Amino acid sequence: MIDTLDVGERATRVAVMNYASTVKVEFPLRTYFDKASMKEAISHIEPLSAGTMTGLAIQTAMDEVFTEEMGTRPANFNIPKVVIIVTDGRPQDQVQDVAASAQAAGIEIYAVGVDRADMQSLRMMASDPLDEHVFYVETYGVIEKLTSKFRETFCAVNMCALGTHDCEQVCVSSGGSYVCDCYEGYTLNPDKRTCSAVDMCAPGRHDCDQVCVSNNRSYSCECYEGYTLNPDKKTCSGMDMCAPGRHDCGQICLSNDGSYSCDCYEGYTLNTDRKTCSAADMCAPGRHDCEQVCVRDDLFYTCDCYQGYTLNPDRKTCSRTDVCAPGMHECEQVCVNNDGSYTCDCYEGFTLNPDEKTCSRATTSSLVTTEESCKCEAIAALQDSVTSHLEALSTKIDEVSQKLQAYQERQQVV
Repeated sequence: MIDTLDVGERATRVAVMNYASTVKVEFPLRTYFDKASMKEAISHIEPLSAGTMTGLAIQTAMDEVFTEEMGTRPANFNIPKVVIIVTDGRPQDQVQDVAASAQAAGIEIYAVGVDRADMQSLRMMASDPLDEHVFYVETYGVIEKLTSKFRETFCAVNMCALGTHDCEQVCVSSGGSYVCDCYEGYTLNPDKRTCSAVDMCAPGRHDCDQVCVSNNRSYSCECYEGYTLNPDKKTCSGMDMCAPGRHDCGQICLSNDGSYSCDCYEGYTLNTDRKTCSAADMCAPGRHDCEQVCVRDDLFYTCDCYQGYTLNPDRKTCSRTDVCAPGMHECEQVCVNNDGSYTCDCYEGFTLNPDEKTCSRATTSSLVTTEESCKCEAIAALQDSVTSHLEALSTKIDEVSQKLQAYQERQQVV
């Protein structure tokens, strides 16, 4: 195509954009003004990743390519702006509106479909008349046969590109003049300038198998619940409701003749919304086989036993534990088994310390109880009282004896 053009700074300027799911401006209009450099740059272009964001590519052309900063000459030069879209797929975004905006801005759009390209999409994005702007080739290798047609168009005067028309929707250049037309889904009003919407889903106006959805200027086909749209975008087939992205089950989808129901993995239960799942209580009655204690562990469980019992090798049942077995208690001398528990005691001649575990040797001194101590105090008090009375009696006897002796001495003298 470049070989058929008069490429130059004051002649035809060319920019190349590469698009898939993203858009890349390989070089703008201001970069190359000779064919050799331009073709060399094109030979190094690598395809982008998968995707067909055609609408995004057209919008990027308007925003980043057809600007004076990027090499577009001033509008008062009245130089036609032409876009050639080459695609072998179906647009994955809304291309019709952005293509209409580009055409309203004076950009003429050619759509070239290759191999499996969708012809309806090509017609939605191309300028009118469609017979002159929509092309199809079997392979990229034979696309060069279209170059002569493009050359004729580039050299012609496009009255619609000058921006002087008053068409509401579509301007069609015709032999130095123009006529107005409307987008698909609209009809031209009697004033031959404005358009009115047509109900594209009215009976007899569409070819949808089940449901017709009016899209302002056009329409699209859809299917009833439980069906999926075939590649022809018109007819419908029963679908697998449990295919990825077609259901809203949290865990398991069960297909059921055009419908579906949800279920959960083992260890989960279905919530009241019949879609999402919650972890089940594995230790709920009837859900485990532990003899004594069930211990929940996320989606599983383990068995345990009450105090004084040990888990058997089957990891389910329990046997009573000998708490006084070696290594099972902390008693220093004697362990006393108390039905699953224990207390400590000491050998004869030892006493249990306050920690209730260790023992100390008992002292050999005479030890008396409180009661015995009280008895001893009473006896001691009685002994003291008797001794006191005896001492007083002895004193009185001495006094009497002394008086008797004095009396006897006086008798002798007489």
